[in-house]
Amino acid sequence: MKSHLRALVQALALASLCALSLHAHADWAQATDPLIVQPSPANSAIQAQNPPGFTWARHPTGPAAYDIDITPAGGAPIVAVVKRNWYLPTKALPLGNYTWRVRPTGSSDWTIPRSFSLTTRSTVFEVPDNATLRARIAAKPRPRALPASFTLYSTWSAARKTALDPYVSRMTNEIKLQASALPVLSDTRWPITIATPLTAAMASQQTDIRQRINEAGRQLEAASVMWRLKRDPTFLTEALRKGDQLASLDPKGPTSYVNQDQATRQISVSLIKAVDSLAGDLDSARKARWLETVRVRTEEIYRNLAGDNGRLDQYPFDSHGNTSLVFLVLISSLSLGDIPEAQKWFDFSFRAYANAPSPWAGPEGGFANGTAYAEYAAGYLVQLWDPLTQATGVNFYAKPWALGFLDFATQFTPPGSKIHAFGDGSETRPDTRVFHAFGSRMVSPRAAWYVSKLGGTEDTLSLLQAPYPMPVADTKILSPPSSSAYYPSIGWVSMHSDIGSTARSSLYFKSSPYGSFNHSHGDQNGLLLSVAGQPLLVKAGWYDWYGSPYWTDWYHQTRSQNAITFDGGKGQLVTGYREQLQRNGKITAFAAQPSYDHAEGDATAAYGGQLTMAKRQVWHLRNAGNAILVRDRLSATVPHTYEFNLHAPVAMTVESPSAVKIAINGQSVCVRSLNANASFAKWIGPSPKANVVEDHGAFYLPNDGKSVAEFLVLLDVGCKRPAVQVATSGTVRTVTVAGQSVTLN
Repeated sequence: MKSHLRALVQALALASLCALSLHAHADWAQATDPLIVQPSPANSAIQAQNPPGFTWARHPTGPAAYDIDITPAGGAPIVAVVKRNWYLPTKALPLGNYTWRVRPTGSSDWTIPRSFSLTTRSTVFEVPDNATLRARIAAKPRPRALPASFTLYSTWSAARKTALDPYVSRMTNEIKLQASALPVLSDTRWPITIATPLTAAMASQQTDIRQRINEAGRQLEAASVMWRLKRDPTFLTEALRKGDQLASLDPKGPTSYVNQDQATRQISVSLIKAVDSLAGDLDSARKARWLETVRVRTEEIYRNLAGDNGRLDQYPFDSHGNTSLVFLVLISSLSLGDIPEAQKWFDFSFRAYANAPSPWAGPEGGFANGTAYAEYAAGYLVQLWDPLTQATGVNFYAKPWALGFLDFATQFTPPGSKIHAFGDGSETRPDTRVFHAFGSRMVSPRAAWYVSKLGGTEDTLSLLQAPYPMPVADTKILSPPSSSAYYPSIGWVSMHSDIGSTARSSLYFKSSPYGSFNHSHGDQNGLLLSVAGQPLLVKAGWYDWYGSPYWTDWYHQTRSQNAITFDGGKGQLVTGYREQLQRNGKITAFAAQPSYDHAEGDATAAYGGQLTMAKRQVWHLRNAGNAILVRDRLSATVPHTYEFNLHAPVAMTVESPSAVKIAINGQSVCVRSLNANASFAKWIGPSPKANVVEDHGAFYLPNDGKSVAEFLVLLDVGCKRPAVQVATSGTVRTVTVAGQSVTLN
């Protein structure tokens, strides 16, 4: 996650050598199509997980099997034969340095050897073979999905009742209220057939289907759990009523996988969870009817994902498909022994998912689609991983990626955050219950710190089904993470004055290889700034629905970000599909020191040839009152007027042609241009969401197209008005802010 500048330079050098080698020897495992899975492990990296997972692009001949060799330094190869383009060993490997290569079985077309290392920093995470897992699941009595600590309420200790009685009462009241408040489900409620392109009316119906099915699924699950806990017939009656409604919906109607994939997977998982929880309390006819609904709907999910021998193996960048995959994992785990197709579903999905749970980051964690979607993902992972861990004995919360994912949330939505960071939904407020729940299931000093600082609790239903006591309760030491972090696989950097302080300043910088793909935006080299949780430099606009005209023309565009545009708002190219991944950014340097943080980003590719250079450097100067120095270097083959855009949640005060102040709720930042040829002016954007204030402006810098244009801007956090000097000595320029100097290279 975190890297010093020297380590990054070494990694870049290794990457350059690798690129030269690839040019010299055609290597089929490294596809040129950005949508195809990349080979991993790569670049001599220390692996977060032992054993690591292996992936590669498929061979053009489409072989039936692959041979993979994993060779320890000075040792004999470990050989395996697999039918898909990934491999996850079942046992940890000895520590040391390795190379790996792969070929189609029966051929001599080996890929180039790629190296990786396993050290004491590599966490052991082992996943048994499918047959072992299936036997383990079958041996577990129902309910498989609930922990051993889930017992009848009448057996609870006084201490447990004191801790959980408020939640038992809350769950009881919710079930009784929803029994009369929720609508009776019927296909006739949703008359619009699928539309391409998506219309506003269809988007509204899709949202209503998702909300109504989620409500009904929650009511079914809650009533089933409370029946098992309290044995009150009221709960059983309500569970049967809601389960029958869900089972009555037409699998080929508006809730079908093709019309609303989120609905069909939620119906399936809710029904199979209820079958598991109710166990022997379901009559045989009703159980058969519910299981048939699960079978029909889940078989459609399976066929969609299993197409092309597992389409996500080769083309992983499908957010709905990846979510459906983990739903398939849980449904199949709970269906084994009841639905004949469940073994096929399980063998296809379980270890594939365990190998690569997310396409939106590397093994260090992170989430390229932004923290709002990371929160959505964490929410459904708690719902799915809890029962999955209990049923299979594989603790997904112990996977190194999971801890990295929680660290990512800690860095970019630290305690007290009022909004999310980057991507769709970034203007919304974090729901602290979600990562409180996710972190509570880990044994980690950093998780324990985050959970304690978030405060509050988690969702009532997930809490009542969780292990008692929570795993995080075993962690006696609470330790905040570092105050700066770099996530190389997604190109995100965080810089905090002190992450452990509620008065922290927090700067976020992004230059991502994911570009504007999926739920990401045209915000390469973009910035966000908050102080004491109060947003000061924000992303403009709001998320109405994915792909809407407003999303396309404004919300997704560079002009709505704190990033560079030119000639009246022209920005990064965010159209196309593969092009969104190719028109990207990259972090080219990162350093974290006690007195400063530094990052560099190169977003030239994101502008799709419109600019020949678009680079940004950021220095966070702790010894200068946490002032932030930003330098942009821009060039093109024709004249442009460049724009250093700023967006604020309050009306900005223009103090001079080169200075502007943003102040709200006792927090402030004064933004000052340090080059005399850039002047500030406000501009008017689309109307903000109701009851939201947005103000927009930019520093404007004309350029003749014959020289490099440079912005040099100071973000004076707290408006301390520090003395600033810009000096030149020979070819070296130095900026000194409140006595702390930066050399411009």
